[in-house]
Amino acid sequence: MARVDVAALRGRLDGHRDEMVADLVAYAEHETPSDDRALLAAGLAHVEGWVADRLGTPASRTRHGSAEHGDVLVLQLDGAGERPLTLLAHYDTVWSAGTLADWPVRIDGDRLTGPGVFDMKAGLVQAVWAVRALRAAGLPHPPLRLLLNGDEEIGSPFSRPLIEKACADAAAVLVFEAAADGAVKTARKGVGLWDVRVRGVESHAGLDPAAGASAIDELARVVRTLHDATDPDAGTNVNVGVVRGGTRSNVVAGAAEAGVDVRVRTTAEQARIDALMAGLRAHDPRAEVTPIGGWNRPVMERSPAIAAVYALARAAAAQIGVDLAETAVGGASDGNFAAALGRPVLDGLGAVGAGAHARHEHVSIDGMVERAAVAAGVIAAFAQ
Repeated sequence: MARVDVAALRGRLDGHRDEMVADLVAYAEHETPSDDRALLAAGLAHVEGWVADRLGTPASRTRHGSAEHGDVLVLQLDGAGERPLTLLAHYDTVWSAGTLADWPVRIDGDRLTGPGVFDMKAGLVQAVWAVRALRAAGLPHPPLRLLLNGDEEIGSPFSRPLIEKACADAAAVLVFEAAADGAVKTARKGVGLWDVRVRGVESHAGLDPAAGASAIDELARVVRTLHDATDPDAGTNVNVGVVRGGTRSNVVAGAAEAGVDVRVRTTAEQARIDALMAGLRAHDPRAEVTPIGGWNRPVMERSPAIAAVYALARAAAAQIGVDLAETAVGGASDGNFAAALGRPVLDGLGAVGAGAHARHEHVSIDGMVERAAVAAGVIAAFAQ
């Protein structure tokens, strides 16, 4: 694998700082909430035109249309070698339409704020400028497959199979999600989402309580069982975040349900939770407990292959005086899908900043230049 002068690339990128900032501002001023297909389409059209402007017409493009979610766009860029490097970047955000009206994009010194800049619009800007810097320096890069999806913030229900296809034959997968306090992400928890539904038997709570089988009582027992399954030492957290049930206070409840979020660090814990969910039973034989759901994203465990890509990134960062840390996080991303396929994945290669999904969301402009240079070094390492 090739080694490049990352310090020289950083100097080159620093000369285009204003253009990088202008690109991010223009992108962030296109609102792209996950639940607004019209705005998503407009945002994706902007991104596709901008990528072509910065990197030229791609060798091929495939747009996968969705009736419910944002479309998925896959752009192929020619390069040196046979195996592609897959770059993942979602263009949807958690911010509702109209957010820009009272929270416009602003720049204050090194700090750039605005909805979606940290999660994860700056990451895509950095990825594109990393490739542009390599080309401007006359340095080779491998064939690149850039996948842009518009449903990541809601679990990637449409894009998941397309992401898996785009990653299956990749030499490695780089995910331009935001960094975690400056660290890249080499492990992510798996995420399970369930609705636990309980059917009971209604009766009059005063006249004939014994004739009823309370769904709420059963659900309360289930909630205790689920919360008792939390194991901090194993990295497992089970949270019942929503409960509903019953009709009136003087009626023994005939139905109840709970929304459950599960985070696990290992596949062994994933199997344990699967067994727990499958084994949920009602205390009263007249009642019935039914868990509905499953794993939204598989576990991303730190494998030797992931460690190897991290080593490349750390070596690239060291050339510019940055001690690039790694971390494991509880949140999931599309990188989880690639890791489950056994692909080498480096996640969190995007923005340096803070405030994902919060009103103080911001990125460091210096960090954009720095991480674009690091990304360029990693990308170039896969050129043959």
